[in-house]
Amino acid sequence: MDAIQLNDPAKIQEFLIKISLTGEGFTTDALMVDVMDAGLDYPDFLKAEGEDPDAHYDGKSPAWAKYHVRQGKRVFMVYGGAEGKRRTHFSETP
Repeated sequence: MDAIQLNDPAKIQEFLIKISLTGEGFTTDALMVDVMDAGLDYPDFLKAEGEDPDAHYDGKSPAWAKYHVRQGKRVFMVYGGAEGKRRTHFSETP
């Protein structure tokens, strides 16, 4: 899969609502819900890369394996998938 980078909050939200993750570790029906639960209600940067057969975009597999979503100083990341058990990480810089 080619890496994708978005900087438009509306396009990022449209993208994330179409991402579902199955398999081992962190799973979700719509990644946007988890991003919002982490406090990023209007993300302004997204980078997705890699390939994961257990990830789906708009119902089609494979999708990206790694997701880096940012809003200001808050960052929500998803790692793993085909490389191993999927996990998330959240950080907020002061």
